[in-house]
Amino acid sequence: MRCFFHLVSNHDEIIDNAGIEVQDLESAKAQALLAVEELRAEIGIEADDWSGWRLNIVCPLGTLLHSMQLIQTVH
Repeated sequence: MRCFFHLVSNHDEIIDNAGIEVQDLESAKAQALLAVEELRAEIGIEADDWSGWRLNIVCPLGTLLHSMQLIQTVH
């Protein structure tokens, strides 16, 4: 199945137009975690810069399959 990984905040979004082929949703979640770790390593995700941003995994029809916060908050 093809999944797309969009970076989304309340005010902006960075759309993944290519997507990747994965076996299932669990594989997509694993790829999303890798992508977030790469972002942290490459550009240094700081809480102030990425607070409120999330990575949405969607199917080709645009249906939200999973969403994860880039910065984990403690409540």
